[in-house]
Amino acid sequence: MPLPASALRALLLPALLAIAPLSSVSAAGAADAQVPGFQHHDIGTLRVTALFDGVVALPRQQLHGLDPGQVARLLDGHYVPERADGIQTAVNAYLVERDGRRLLVDAGTAQCFGDALGQVPRNLAAAGIDPSSIDDVLLTHAHPDHMCGVLAADGRPAFANATLWLSAADAAWWLDPANAADAPDRMRPAFAMAQRAAAPYAARGRLRRFSPGDALPAGVRALDSRGHTPGHVSWLIDGGAGAQLLVWGDIVHYHAVQFARPEASYEADSDPAAAITSRRRLLAEAATRGWWVAGAHLPFPGLGHVRRDGDGHAWVPVEFAPVPRSHDDAAGGIGHAPRCVESADWPPSEWPRPYSPTHEYAAARAAPDHP
Repeated sequence: MPLPASALRALLLPALLAIAPLSSVSAAGAADAQVPGFQHHDIGTLRVTALFDGVVALPRQQLHGLDPGQVARLLDGHYVPERADGIQTAVNAYLVERDGRRLLVDAGTAQCFGDALGQVPRNLAAAGIDPSSIDDVLLTHAHPDHMCGVLAADGRPAFANATLWLSAADAAWWLDPANAADAPDRMRPAFAMAQRAAAPYAARGRLRRFSPGDALPAGVRALDSRGHTPGHVSWLIDGGAGAQLLVWGDIVHYHAVQFARPEASYEADSDPAAAITSRRRLLAEAATRGWWVAGAHLPFPGLGHVRRDGDGHAWVPVEFAPVPRSHDDAAGGIGHAPRCVESADWPPSEWPRPYSPTHEYAAARAAPDHP
C-alpha cells in the first residue's frame, strides 16, 4: 500500500539532509558544465528529441539585403548574444520516433569544427538513445554542420544500421570530385567532408540519393527548399490527427532578422534568390497550417511555431513541459498528464485533468447548445 505523503516526508528528509553536503560539492565541481543538451517533446504521436550540437558565431556582415542600421535594430531588439567573431547561432539535430521507427534529421558536426561543437553523440547517449537503434538519417543538405556527424571518430558509420538519405541534387553537387576541383579554395574542405561522410554508407549500400516522387520512410515527405544548397530539402513528418512537424534545416540562420525580413540572405547561400523564395514559402505555409517547426539554427531546442507579424513573421518557441514516462503511454500526444507518484493522500481519481485546447474544443462542439 502506498505510504501517505506525510510518512514519506518523515522518512526521506533526514536522508536528503545527510547527502546535501555531497550534492553541494558535486555542484560546485560542475559549476561550468551545462545540463545535457536534449529535450523531449510529444507532437501528436511523434516523440521528438531535440539534440544540441553546440554554437557557432555568424558575423552580421554575412547577412545581405538589408542596410546595417536595419540589421542592428532587429538584432539589438531581440538581445541576441554576440561576440567579437559573430552572433551566437545554435546547431541542432532532431530525433523523431514514429510508429516504432527512429529517424534522425541531420547529425551535427562531429569532429569537423573542434571542441565547441560535436555534442550530438553525447547528448544522444544522455537521452538514452543507442546509435545502432536509429533506422534512418534524413539530411536536409550536405553541409558539414549537418552531415559530419554521420561518422564516428574512427571513420566508421556512427549509425551502423541506418540508411542515409540525401537529395539527388545535393549528392550530385557535393559528392562529385569534379565540382570540388572547380570550387573556390574556401569551399573545397566542405566537399571533402561531405564525400568522406558519405563514403562508408555508400560502400555498405546504405546511401539513398532520392528524387521527387521517390519512396521515403512512411509518414515522411521531402519538401523542395533549394537555395541554401542546390538540393536543400525540408522534412515534413506526419504526427497524426492533423499534427505535422516541419524540420526545415537552414531556412533561417539569423532568427532575429529573417523571420521579420525574409528577404535578408546569408552569404553562404548558393542561390540567394532561391533561398529567399524557399524561406518566404515555408514561413507562410507553416504559419497558415499551424505546423510545428524544428530549425537547425534556431535557439535550442529550436522547436515551436511561426506566426504572422505585420508584413513578416515571428517565432513562437515551445514551452518546456513534462512528457509521459513512456512514449507508449502517449498515443494522444500533447495534453496527457505527466506521471505522478500515487499516494493515499492524493489518489488518481483526484488528479487534475490536464488542459488540452483540442479536448476543450471537442467538448464545446458536443454541448447541446453548440451552434
